[in-house]
Amino acid sequence: SVDDIRSLTDQVRIPPQVGKYKVYIIDEVHMLSSSAFNAFLKTLEEPPKHCIFILATTEKHKIIPTILSRCQIFDFKRITVKDAKDYLKYIAKEQNIEAEDDALHIIAQKADGAMRDALSIFDRVVSFSGNKLTRQAVTENLNVLDYEIYFESTDLILDNKIPELLLQLNTILSKGFDSHHYITGLASHFRDLLVCKTPETVELLEVGEDTQIKYLDQSKRTTVPFLLKGIELANECDLNFKSSKNHRLLVELCIMQLASINFDGEKKNNDRFIIPPSYFKSIGINPVKVEKPVIKEKEKTAALAEPMQQTNQVGEITSAVETVVKPPEIKINKSSKSVSGLSLKSIKQKKEHQLKQLEVVINEEELPKDDVTQEQFIEAWNAYIERLHLKGEKILASILEMETPVLEGINIKITYPNETLKLELEREQYNLMGFLRKELNNFDLKLDIGVSEEVSKKYAFTPREKYDKLKEKNPNLELLKKTFGLDL
Repeated sequence: SVDDIRSLTDQVRIPPQVGKYKVYIIDEVHMLSSSAFNAFLKTLEEPPKHCIFILATTEKHKIIPTILSRCQIFDFKRITVKDAKDYLKYIAKEQNIEAEDDALHIIAQKADGAMRDALSIFDRVVSFSGNKLTRQAVTENLNVLDYEIYFESTDLILDNKIPELLLQLNTILSKGFDSHHYITGLASHFRDLLVCKTPETVELLEVGEDTQIKYLDQSKRTTVPFLLKGIELANECDLNFKSSKNHRLLVELCIMQLASINFDGEKKNNDRFIIPPSYFKSIGINPVKVEKPVIKEKEKTAALAEPMQQTNQVGEITSAVETVVKPPEIKINKSSKSVSGLSLKSIKQKKEHQLKQLEVVINEEELPKDDVTQEQFIEAWNAYIERLHLKGEKILASILEMETPVLEGINIKITYPNETLKLELEREQYNLMGFLRKELNNFDLKLDIGVSEEVSKKYAFTPREKYDKLKEKNPNLELLKKTFGLDL
């Protein structure tokens, strides 16, 4: 806390009575609060010559950079499982405790490289089980699944015994174990079996000697593709565990998929089934030789037959020689150039090419120009508004209903109070005029949209204008203002 850091800074000022330096060791320094870090930072900026601070932590990234920049950092390696187990074995021997090798190995694994945690776990297990430390006692006390569970699960998976697997999972859950812990442990078990497949990688197996023999024996029953697929399925279940709403069903589905990888010792083929040639040989079907068809040539035409009369007088020839038929030539329109590629030039050429092919010349003089009355025009205008209502474009329909247009010859005039409404109608102008020209059969119609300042002004009143307008209606309003000293 901040008070502890302040007390520490007060002690730092006093030089050592014996010796040359004062050494302060702060364990788990990442647990300090931000205010405590800031209070400690002032001491680290200008530390006394007689003081040495040792900051110990397992999570260096949680320390603020200003503290790290003032420290000399030493990164220590984790204690290996083998070294931790050997030291625990030494302590057990000194304390006259009979401990199994696998039991000490489980404690060392559970410590995760921290010798202090290994010793505290060892003390807890010894106080629980007495002077005889067995693997079963350790697993029960630490609430971890035994290796035998995973060996049994793997045997059931290899034998495709799904019902027995589900019953085993139910037993594990009834003992209070987490299904997530079970499936991650099964993935680690498959990894250890995969390590045992190669003699060079057996040293990566962090288990006791007795358990290592069991791993080597079971790995002989498995194949590398099976183990890789099993690790993939278990890892997928692990990733989906947090987002799943039914954890048990997810794990049950995973172990059923694991038990379905192998069938009768052979890997299932998920590819399309293709009948091998050996199948036909086994049932006595001989292959059929396909001969080239015999082509009969008819008599040549008279023009081609005259120069060949001296060498060949036969009218019809039977030939077994393969003939090459020349495909008919395809005439290509040279004026139609193909355009390909992704360059800007090619895209432009392609558009021009398409426009030339689709270009249709329309004579505007030949388009219909029927006479239109104001009533006919208003009827067509309202029909377009109704069409917008049916399409769900309520805002655009209300804009068209806001003002009544006037037809003057071929010009349709409509006035709006502001530019915003004008722009909205201009966006719809193409569709609107296309509809009106088609309905009224007059393609000379034009739309003229205007903005009236007078119309817009009547909607915009300033506070002064409102006051003057009210004063015209009631002159006593000015007297009220002067009497009470009111301000506008």
